[in-house]
Amino acid sequence: MATLKALRIRIGSVSSSEKITGAMKMISSAKVHKNEMELKRLLPFRRQVDSIMAHLLATGLEFNSPLITRRDVKHTAIVVFGSDDGLCGAYNINIFKYLLTRIRAVRDENPGAEITVIPVGKKIANAAKKLDLPNVSVESPGEGIDSKMLPEKVNEFTESLREKFSDGTLDLVQTVYMRFVSMSKQIPQTETLFPVSPEIKNEEQQDKKDDNKFYLFEPDPDSIFNEVLPMFVLSTMQEITIENRSSEQAARVMAMQSANDNAKKLLEELQLEYNKLRQQAITTELLDILGGQTER
Repeated sequence: MATLKALRIRIGSVSSSEKITGAMKMISSAKVHKNEMELKRLLPFRRQVDSIMAHLLATGLEFNSPLITRRDVKHTAIVVFGSDDGLCGAYNINIFKYLLTRIRAVRDENPGAEITVIPVGKKIANAAKKLDLPNVSVESPGEGIDSKMLPEKVNEFTESLREKFSDGTLDLVQTVYMRFVSMSKQIPQTETLFPVSPEIKNEEQQDKKDDNKFYLFEPDPDSIFNEVLPMFVLSTMQEITIENRSSEQAARVMAMQSANDNAKKLLEELQLEYNKLRQQAITTELLDILGGQTER
């Protein structure tokens, strides 16, 4: 009976765990959907900025901006995005492993350069603190800068990086994050934030050169370029943070799904074991009763 009581407690515990993981999976799924909506709201602005950049670049003119200036890389910053919360499987581990490959790549490309890792998210920050590599330091991103930061904080953080690049404190700024592909697939990716290398992602923008015959740029293309370029950087950073949040929640959905499946399997095994023991107990009691009647 003591064994039956212990099994009942275990069954109750596993059943509760199954409900909790199921609820967490639903919450994370809703958050993924919310982030996808945010990305869709950002898309029109991003497309418009890309379109303006495409028209400007198609002029064939040379533009002057401190944000596109390439110089010898003596100090690099790698902004790595992780999560503030756990229970998301190997999400942070995969990002940290990819970060190590990026550090090696930067070292190979720029021997002797100092590398500053700026972790965004408590979990990845804890992992980054364990880095013990020559010429590699870890720096806090600042108060209020985390994986859940609002768009205003994203802009503030981006501006601080831009100032450090413009004044020569940093020669190269890269981001490491997890790109959201689907609920079951997220890919670690690197994006160079500074110096800016604008890319025209719209196929329809490839033929802008001929269209520019009909455009007059006021006051001039260079002035417009210098106004639009910071917007291009900000929209890129906004997209990165949303992609990373989506990937985190997707990883959590898969982790909770796996935990839920394991809980169901364990619950079935415990229920089967419980039924066997209960049947044995009933059979033993019946034999005792029958044995007592026989003796009489």
